[in-house]
Amino acid sequence: MTSAFILIGGLQLFYAMAGSGQPLVYIHGNTGSSRWFSRVMEMPGYQTFALDLPNFGRSSPLPDEADLHVYADYVKKFIEAMHLESPIVVGHSLGGAVAQSLVLRYPGTAAALVLVDSSSPKGLLTPRERYPLIEMMRKDKGILSKALAATVPTLKDQAFFKSLVDEATLMSEKAWIGNAEALSHFDVSASTSLFKEPVLVIWGKEDFIVSEEMARETAKAFPGAELQIVENVGHSIIVESPELFVDIATAFLGKIEKK
Repeated sequence: MTSAFILIGGLQLFYAMAGSGQPLVYIHGNTGSSRWFSRVMEMPGYQTFALDLPNFGRSSPLPDEADLHVYADYVKKFIEAMHLESPIVVGHSLGGAVAQSLVLRYPGTAAALVLVDSSSPKGLLTPRERYPLIEMMRKDKGILSKALAATVPTLKDQAFFKSLVDEATLMSEKAWIGNAEALSHFDVSASTSLFKEPVLVIWGKEDFIVSEEMARETAKAFPGAELQIVENVGHSIIVESPELFVDIATAFLGKIEKK
């Protein structure tokens, strides 16, 4: 796996890449970064790319407020700058909303869409009474660590988990509340039926952020989408059970290629 920076739209974006074959682009979730995909970069038959969105990780912050559609714009620019043709797009959590914005606002960009414990097409509401907790997470690494631990209940590698917490602290200050606001106002439900490419929705049964009802709602929103419910996994199969994610994703993508 290699990593580098690329200048796009005046912002420095950090990304990692691995393998060879059909391009596959990973989009991380809130408080995340490309590090969340480090255990699933080796996908047989695919060249994988995982970028830090603006406001996250080692990438530059946005000059304006957090906006999921603007995040999607930068992913589109990244795909163009890297000359990736019809990539598979994989979005996790908030990144799932970004991925939906991308494929719906830029038809023909993606060959298929994989949504992992994703926001539904109608967003993900964070009650305003929880905003003080978000601010506490931003200011107190111990509180942040406890909050993130709840999202990955089956992850046992403490050194790796600590690296994920460290990555979260790199998020732009205004994005902490800003991302919650952006997710709360996100709604692309009116246009999901226009995306005719294959869609796989993966949901971990121990996920306390995204409910089963939301996962089913997401799968129902896209024509012909498949829903895969995974036992004994929380909000983040990509770090909790990466080998299983690779098996599920490659089986789905292999099935597509045979059609």
